[in-house]
Amino acid sequence: MKQKSLEQSIKDRRTYYQLSNQSPISDEEIQKIIEHVAYWAPSPFNSQSTRMVLLLGENHKKVWELTKSELKKISKSEEGWKKTEEKVNNSFLAGYGTVLFFEDMSVVKGLQDKFPSYTEKFAQWSEHSSAIVQVLTWMALENEGFGASLQHYNPLIDEGIQQEWGISKDWKLIAQMPFGIPAGKPGEKTHEPLEKRVLVFK
Repeated sequence: MKQKSLEQSIKDRRTYYQLSNQSPISDEEIQKIIEHVAYWAPSPFNSQSTRMVLLLGENHKKVWELTKSELKKISKSEEGWKKTEEKVNNSFLAGYGTVLFFEDMSVVKGLQDKFPSYTEKFAQWSEHSSAIVQVLTWMALENEGFGASLQHYNPLIDEGIQQEWGISKDWKLIAQMPFGIPAGKPGEKTHEPLEKRVLVFK
């Protein structure tokens, strides 16, 4: 695949809700992408508190079946449940894999204990670390030909995920990113005027 400029990669990162269960690269290459992001992403105090879990094959399917099971428990009507089930099946479960993003709260607590004057900030900075990792992962996957979206079914699915994959209770689930080759186009993206969003002083 032709190497993209950073500018183009930022532009091309979009939300894809229609995915197919196909991959343009090997599972080993996907793993290398995840590991590369985890290794090089910046974090406050170099805390490296972000954790990622890559789910492929049956494990990818399992996390969305688990999600559907939890969503069904809180569904208020049969009609509403059918719409929810269809969304999960077509937009997430239909993909090739899922990346789960966590923050290791034992690392955050360690920093709070070590630097008490910043206690209130470390949880916020931890969220910033995760956000950086999420967007870098999203761009890297898109560069390889994947489409993806970012989902937040936590804390509804937290306990089930911890039990199914033996995840430490110190790991706080932040987001889920299903990905696969796009089976449709992203929605229209509108933009607020830059003059309202960016100030430049020379």
